[in-house]
Amino acid sequence: MRIFDIITKKKHGQALTDAEIEYMINGFVKGEIADYQMSAMLMAIWFKGMNDHELSVLTQTMAKSGDMIDLSAIEGKKVDKHSTGGVGDKTTLIIAPIVAACGGKVAKMSGRGLGHTGGTIDKMEAIPGLRTALKQQEFFDIVNKIGVSVIGQTGNLAPADKKIYALRDVTATVDSIPLIASSIMSKKLAAGSDCILLDVKTGSGAFMKTLDDSIELAKKMVAIGEHAHKKTVALITDMDIPLGHAIGNSLEIIEVVNTLNGRGPKDLTEVCLQLAANMLYLIGKGNLEECRKMAQKAIDNGSAFEKFVSMVAAQGGDESVLRDTEKFAKAPYKKDVLAEQDGYIIKMNAEQCGEASVVLGAGRETKDSAIDFSAGIMILKKYGEAVKKGEKIAELYTSKEESLAPAEKMYKEAITIGAEKPAAIPLVFARVEVDKIEKY
Repeated sequence: MRIFDIITKKKHGQALTDAEIEYMINGFVKGEIADYQMSAMLMAIWFKGMNDHELSVLTQTMAKSGDMIDLSAIEGKKVDKHSTGGVGDKTTLIIAPIVAACGGKVAKMSGRGLGHTGGTIDKMEAIPGLRTALKQQEFFDIVNKIGVSVIGQTGNLAPADKKIYALRDVTATVDSIPLIASSIMSKKLAAGSDCILLDVKTGSGAFMKTLDDSIELAKKMVAIGEHAHKKTVALITDMDIPLGHAIGNSLEIIEVVNTLNGRGPKDLTEVCLQLAANMLYLIGKGNLEECRKMAQKAIDNGSAFEKFVSMVAAQGGDESVLRDTEKFAKAPYKKDVLAEQDGYIIKMNAEQCGEASVVLGAGRETKDSAIDFSAGIMILKKYGEAVKKGEKIAELYTSKEESLAPAEKMYKEAITIGAEKPAAIPLVFARVEVDKIEKY
């Protein structure tokens, strides 16, 4: 078997055999297949695509290239959730405690942010003392006792994906739906949960800019999950507008606390209830309507918030800042962003809002950048809301005074004010199960 022949086959749009895919991935991980040859294969896949069977074999081979985590030591059905990333997306830290409060088990490994998208682990580390690197047995013990633990990705998960992504990044093949699907799902399969909920973002602040592309990606990922005998569902949710009011790590943790206590922004609360209901549905807690009621009850009776506090305490975090969020460190510099005319906010570019928060220090410009946990943006006026000239529409927070002016400029450029109130945008556009797509 030669990689040259496999590249030629895919270049002509032919389906690869299981053996050819396994040879290609395993050979690349071992260093037996050169970067330039794999780059040619990635470009061939970009142009010619892969069928569902090829994609499932590719993903499982990538997953098996490193550690496969065995969660059998955790009692009950384990459900995982993955978001394709966005601005102000702190849903994991809300829905995981909700699901645990309703009897589910969430043993979740999350990532850090890069660029305009925030990372769950960075947000968690804004809580003083909280540990996101745990030994496996401690991780399992916390999930068995509390029902939920969220940690950073550990061990050698899907090294094939890491090597392939590094090539995709420099060969203009990042935006291939089959390659995005295999990248995400290889890590999900390696992480070991029984069921997977996918939150596929669509819009200006997401990697998938159009609804059609988002549905196509969701279909591919659901097919991969089901092929691996993992019950899998995807929701297509909006990321044209930042989610909630807070962008930035400490600010988002405060918003998590408020939402778990029933005081969260309407958009964030609604998306979290739908995500949590689907996670509970996946583990057999009832139909979607019943599961949504369970999720709402967990917020109303305080049990979801207490699960979050228990998880933070078990991982060494200072729970007092959750019970009194005024204890979070405050940014030394603040600037109000004012509306420049009367009207309605008719557009919010989520990606540009996220980039403004990075300038303030809330995100990373490179993988080695330090994060200012107190930095970020509080959005006071969102899409569809009326504003008056001179009215405060956002607050900027930072430890770098010189970043305020460029961040304000970027934020203002992300906002468009018009004379007419715009049409409402759905928070959830579609739901994808195997062989079933519901558009809302």
